[in-house]
Order: sequence, then structure tokens, then C-alpha cells
Amino acid sequence: MSLSVVPEKYRSLRSFTLGDSPELADQLLDLVLKGVKTATCSTEDEPNTSKPGERWIVLDGRGEPRCVIESTEVIYCRYSEVDAAFAHDEGEGDRSLAYWREAHRRYFARLGRFSEDMMLMCERFRLVEVLADRRVAS
Repeated sequence: MSLSVVPEKYRSLRSFTLGDSPELADQLLDLVLKGVKTATCSTEDEPNTSKPGERWIVLDGRGEPRCVIESTEVIYCRYSEVDAAFAHDEGEGDRSLAYWREAHRRYFARLGRFSEDMMLMCERFRLVEVLADRRVAS
């Protein structure tokens, strides 16, 4: 991660990448930057568990810092209990619960972790700052 684009006030923050591939990371990041994606989820045992008020650096598919978000709400619920409002806030596909369920079933299956009653950390967030690319072209 290149800290040259990260303002000093954010350099102590933890960072993460959305998704499980560089392509998906960039697609989901684009939704965050456009203000469409204001929520995300992960399994409850992943190291990126958060709490309201915590800020994070979001990395692109190359591992470069692109923005800072702040958690506004964190709830724990089972995959089967995720509701349409949360699916809409995740901002993916047509933003429906049906789309969310299918996409996340495939995602967690790729990770070898899917089950209907798996516990998820469901997090809503707000975009705090988009980080300018300050690298000098070579």
C-alpha cells in the first residue's frame, strides 16, 4: 500500500479491499465512490470487524488506497435474516434482496464458508474522503 496518497491523519487506520478478486474490488469500490454502495458484510470471524465511528481506508484491486469510510452501524444477523433495505444499501446488481442473496451465496461459497444460517457482520458506512492519486507518473 502506498501511503504517499494517504493524508497523515488517516495513516494509522486499518485498510481492506472489498470482494475477493482485483476485478470485484474495483467494481465495488466504484460503487462506493459513486455513493451507491453504503453497506457491506463479512463473516463475523473475519479480521475486519468494525464498530460505529471507526474509519477505514478502502483499497482498490491493486492494493492502493482510494478512499476513507466511516462505519455508521454494525449489526450481526444470519445470512437468511438480511433484509431488502440492507441489500439495497449494498448497492450491487439491481439492488434487490434476490440479487443480494444469489451474489453473496456465490461469494461465500467461493470462500468455502456459505451456509443459510451463517452469522454475518452487516455494516453501513459513509464515504468520508476520496483520496487523490498523488503519485508522479514515471
